[in-house]
Order: sequence, then structure tokens, then C-alpha cells
Amino acid sequence: MAQSLGGFRAALLIGWIALGTAGVLYANFTRIPGWAALPVLAAFLVEYPFYLLPAFPEIRKRLAGQALPWFLLLSLWLPYLTCYVATGLFQWTGLAKLAALALTLGLWYRILPPSIATDLVFLVLVGAVLISNYLVAIYPDPYPSLKMAAILGRIGLFRATVLVLLVARRVPETGYGFVPNGREWRIGVMHYLYFLPVAACLALPLRAVRIAPAAAPFWKTTAIFLGFFWVIALFEEFIFRGVLQHWLEEWVWSRAAALVITSIVFGAAHLWFRAFPNWRWALIAGVLGWFCGHARNEAGSIRAGVVTHALVVATWRGFFA
Repeated sequence: MAQSLGGFRAALLIGWIALGTAGVLYANFTRIPGWAALPVLAAFLVEYPFYLLPAFPEIRKRLAGQALPWFLLLSLWLPYLTCYVATGLFQWTGLAKLAALALTLGLWYRILPPSIATDLVFLVLVGAVLISNYLVAIYPDPYPSLKMAAILGRIGLFRATVLVLLVARRVPETGYGFVPNGREWRIGVMHYLYFLPVAACLALPLRAVRIAPAAAPFWKTTAIFLGFFWVIALFEEFIFRGVLQHWLEEWVWSRAAALVITSIVFGAAHLWFRAFPNWRWALIAGVLGWFCGHARNEAGSIRAGVVTHALVVATWRGFFA
């Protein structure tokens, strides 16, 4: 317990320093005025400990029971208030919509018993919030280059969903965490390398991508990798490989079938990418899902799939258009 708390404190301090430094540099580089940059940066610093918490089992288990819905409510409200009261964009409707979201997620498994139906509807509900304009209506942009719904809004939804599934639904430990071990890195990198020739045979003939005239700057590709590694890929691998694939293994009694079905669902979720229906990306994403799911099976942890997923996205964003 002491090690868990110590690790959390260390990660919190390091993260605050890194986020604060990156935020100041980004604001200066993009010339975002201080009246918008400072409240937004403060909101992310407030959000960070809440986002960090699900990766520490000894801390998150304290939220089991009646505490969870109210914790979700408070943890979604605080970053919102930090940003929008200071920028003058606060709306009571936004606060109410956040309360509705937090309490729906937090009370879901306290009111409804776990079952195939309630589990699937929960995942569909989260997906519907992501692809709809629900978060956009809550999180207006204080400045044009600050896409708050796509970043702060989604980050809050991501970690709230993870916390509900780990604490209330009691999904078995999936390897949710921010630092893969050496074996997970190796398996993830190998599956990334296996996927590359397959992706080339699909994406180029389908004209889903084209080789960029010039590679993206190294710092930008690195930032994309880290953003996906610690946020988007981590959440998607948790939902699809750590939760849905695990449930399907129990429901259909076949690990191979669960891998295939999850990969198809993962591909279908990308039909909304850029313009619906994007069948090309759905096909490519479905194949990527198979490689990520296979990495998870081999490593026994979603972190291997996170490595594969993040490397693929960084390669695509860095060298293709």
C-alpha cells in the first residue's frame, strides 16, 4: 500500500511538471493568449490525478460502493469549473449534463445486475457519447486551437468508464497501466512489425493513405505516439481487448472466436472515422484489432496491444497522409 501511494505521488509530481512545461511551451508556440491558456492548463492539471488513479489498484478500490458515483461527479465537475468559470464560458446546462453522465455511469452497476445485456448496453452508451455531440455541447472551445471536447471531455469520459468497469463491474485485472514491462514491449513491437506489411497490402491499394511528401518532425511523431500510448490506445485496448474480448471469451467459450468478433467490432467502430461510412478504415482497423488482440493474448496484458496500437498510429501520422 505504501509503495502504491508512493508510486502515485511520484507519478503525480512528474506528470504535473511535464504537463505544466508542455502546456506553457505549446501556448507560446501557438500564441494562445494567457486568458485562455492559463485556465485550460489549470483544468488539465486538475484532471491529471483523476486520470492517473485507475492505474493504481490499491487506491481505486477505496472507491467501491456508494462512493464511486459521487467521486465521478466531483472529478468531472472540478476540471470543468476550473476551465470555464475563469474563461467566462460556464453554463449550468453543461454542469447538469456532466452530472447526468457521471451518475449514469456510476450508478449503472449499482442499479442493474451484470449480464450480457447490461454489459453491452453500457459499452454502447459510452460509444454513443463519444460519436455524438454530447461532449461538444458541454465543452466549448475557449480559443479556436483548443479542442476541449476532443481532449478534456474525452479524457474525463475515458477514465470514468475505466473506473466503473474496474471498480463497480469488477472486470478482472487486464494490465491497465501506463508502463509496459520488457516482455510486453517486445511482444507489442513484434506485432507492430508483423502488421506493417499487411497494412501496406491493404491501405495503399484501397487508397486509404498515401505516402506523405515529407516525414513529420520527430517531436510531433513522438508527441502523437505518447498521446495515443497513454490515452487513446490505452482506453481503446482496455475497452476492446481487456473488457469486450474477455467477456466474449466467457460468452462464446472460444478464445479464437472472441478475438475475431472483437476485431470486427473494433473495425466497425471506425466506420465513423472522418466520414461515415468509412469502410476502408473499418477494414484496416479490424485487421489492426486482430494483431492487438493477439498481442494481448500472448502477453496476458493489454499493455502489449497498447504498444502495437500506438506505434501503428505514430507511423501512420508521421509518414503517411
